[in-house]
Amino acid sequence: MARNIEPQCRQCRREGMKLYLKGDRCYTEKCGITRRPVAPGQHGVSRRKASEYGMQLREKQKVRRLYGMLEKQFRKYFDMAENMKGITGENLLQLLERRLDNVVYRLGFATSRKQARQLVNHGHITVNGKKVNIPSYSTNVGDVIAVREKSASGMDHFKGLKDGSGRTIVQWLEVDYEKLEGRVIALPSREDIDIEIQEHLIVELYSK
Repeated sequence: MARNIEPQCRQCRREGMKLYLKGDRCYTEKCGITRRPVAPGQHGVSRRKASEYGMQLREKQKVRRLYGMLEKQFRKYFDMAENMKGITGENLLQLLERRLDNVVYRLGFATSRKQARQLVNHGHITVNGKKVNIPSYSTNVGDVIAVREKSASGMDHFKGLKDGSGRTIVQWLEVDYEKLEGRVIALPSREDIDIEIQEHLIVELYSK
């Protein structure tokens, strides 16, 4: 499986904002963008005004990095969104939010999307009672996402989740931390995206 191996703090600094790629570390003073809030590289501090294409490219890169995908896979999601009814940009964000690794992260079973992807890959997550180890699996309304019973009882990571404290769950999901189980109760809406995204710039970029 292809994956992005670029340093995570470097990615956040490149986009000029926290993408929360390192989970809990991003909320501390050790966060890379908190310690050094400039773009990486020799010419990190630039006064040049970004071109229209530059702004579109940065927005696409930001969203791609946020959800942990390479270009080829991200373009496939855009093509799917373009062929759906409705607004292409919002369709794209909805498809990305419905990915299983993102849902696991949104439910609070992982501190980052990268960790959620790893949990799915290693077979710790079930959908409707069946093990699913494909991070890109698209969830639907009514799906029950849970931690495998063996994993819940045998891994310290999951034992520490059962109090459910300090977690905010999006409105299209519900969760029972005692059972380590969540459910998709609605499709994600544009208002559920908690990071500033200008999806119309991505549509403009790919429509050229």
